[in-house]
Amino acid sequence: MKDYYYFLGIPHDASDEDIKKAYRKLSLKYHPDKNENDDFFADRFREIQEAYETLSDKARRYSYDQNLESQQKSFRYTVPPSIKTFSANKIHAKKGEEIIVTWQTQNADVVKVLPFGLEKAYGERIFKITEFKDGKFQILLHATNSLLHKTAVQGITITEVFESDTEKFKEKAEELFRSQPRTAANPHGQPKIMKIMVAVGLLILALYFLIKSFGH
Repeated sequence: MKDYYYFLGIPHDASDEDIKKAYRKLSLKYHPDKNENDDFFADRFREIQEAYETLSDKARRYSYDQNLESQQKSFRYTVPPSIKTFSANKIHAKKGEEIIVTWQTQNADVVKVLPFGLEKAYGERIFKITEFKDGKFQILLHATNSLLHKTAVQGITITEVFESDTEKFKEKAEELFRSQPRTAANPHGQPKIMKIMVAVGLLILALYFLIKSFGH
């Protein structure tokens, strides 16, 4: 059973006003229109809406609180949370490369995968690393048993792979011959190599006339 209070980041005795404020703040943050319709944000947005619709209705909230309490009592809260599996398909990657992370937890009612946020007890997340910090990108799995106040944590560190000098040279060489966007200065979208060749040609002509003038 989902903990709607946790989804909204509010205590179980939160007032109606607290619920509204939390919903407004989170719905703006996770709205799909502001996050390029990313599936992760769309899922979080639906959960936030679901939580608000339940907790803002007094009758539904009372029924939900009763069911949540009953579930928490029947849950195996005497057993601490654990992480069965937590792995990535690669631990060395370049910027923009796709990474697949999978996990499975036990005896945890709140599961977070950082930096992404709340997740299910088991699942898979596909993403691309856009920035590394000091050549590393860390992913943390938190599995929490909220009644025991215990959390199991496990991390994965992805190390950045830098392009070799050969790959860099190849990329720069390809860039020289690649067609450029059409602009006022470059109406035909000519590759950069054309500009360089023209510049070299003009330089040779200038040197030729300079040498010729000295000859006279």
